Amino acid sequence: MSKLKYRRANSNDLVAIVTLLINDSLGKDRECLTQELDSRYLEAFKKIDADPNQYLMIVEIDNVIVGTCHTSLLHSLTFKGSTRLQIEAVRIKDEYRGQGIGEHMISEAIRHGKINGASIIQLTTNKERSDAQRFYERIGFKATHAGMKLYLD
Repeated sequence: MSKLKYRRANSNDLVAIVTLLINDSLGKDRECLTQELDSRYLEAFKKIDADPNQYLMIVEIDNVIVGTCHTSLLHSLTFKGSTRLQIEAVRIKDEYRGQGIGEHMISEAIRHGKINGASIIQLTTNKERSDAQRFYERIGFKATHAGMKLYLD
């Protein structure tokens, strides 16, 4: 897929990213896009962009944003002081699904992790996303842990 371009997101990409997050069975109820972008998205972006351990990736085809994912390098004492790469918020525009873009994007995220010393790549996916679970298993991920969350107001 030579026409795919990967790059770090910039603030001009926020509307496209939020649109990808909303265009999702779970995201439509928890994200918000109005005429004016909610300032919380910009504040979160500024924190992500300023942190060298964060990489908010954009995937483009012909200057059209078709996908995104957010990676975080997590340094740990476990596994002999390992570094992990956490992959989150993986989204591909509906009309581009099934073309291998997600697999290429995850490969690029893994490459980014390796370059930065990661020895473990991890991600979470909602239990309701059975297609996503099958996708991740197909490309080599194993469901080894049960994820838990506590939402704070």
